[in-house]
Amino acid sequence: MEILSGKYTLTLSEGSFPLSTDSMVLADFVKLPRTARVLDLGSGCGTLGLLLCAKNDSCTITGIELTENAHLCALQNIRNNALEGRLYSICADLRSMPPETMPGSFDLCISNPPYFSGGELSRKTPLARREDCCSPADLFAAAAKCLRYGGDFYLVQKPEKLAQLCAESSKAGLEPKRLRLVRHREGGPIALILLGCRKGGKPGLLIDELTLYNADGSPTEDRRRIYHE
Repeated sequence: MEILSGKYTLTLSEGSFPLSTDSMVLADFVKLPRTARVLDLGSGCGTLGLLLCAKNDSCTITGIELTENAHLCALQNIRNNALEGRLYSICADLRSMPPETMPGSFDLCISNPPYFSGGELSRKTPLARREDCCSPADLFAAAAKCLRYGGDFYLVQKPEKLAQLCAESSKAGLEPKRLRLVRHREGGPIALILLGCRKGGKPGLLIDELTLYNADGSPTEDRRRIYHE
């Protein structure tokens, strides 16, 4: 069991994404308007939903999760933290969105998607980590459908995927607006990218960087803030 932001507990099911740097830096990156309606694409056990509920006490988050075990675990996390009415989990395929996700009804979409390409060579990798059912094209199509005009889509990925992400976002009518480069250690390689895209947004990309540990191995102020240390 993990404690998130000193407010909520997180229980994970077998094969689900563990609490990771990816989720922590993504939740920090999201600009969350008050009373925002948020859609989490590939929500797993509800990690991002819990983090955003802790960040903003007036938002509501709906998670779409394909695997039943993770979905059931998300329901347990909702009950354990008394978040009924604010955090929801729907067991469904984001490639054919359920009726509860009406087109244009969400202010924000978020995703910590699979990093590994699908296909025969990746069959031993858990489904939650493969792109078989959740490719970049699938993600952006789902986000574009569910977002209101002017709504934002935030996701985390590996840096080598940046060109593909920008291409797919443009196809879906989502303009890249913010890019954050994440380094684990000062002077080290870029380990993650955080991308924010806007439905109907005008061209113009702001780029910044985040480093989690100083060169001597001590945590940076940003890392302490993100992890509430």
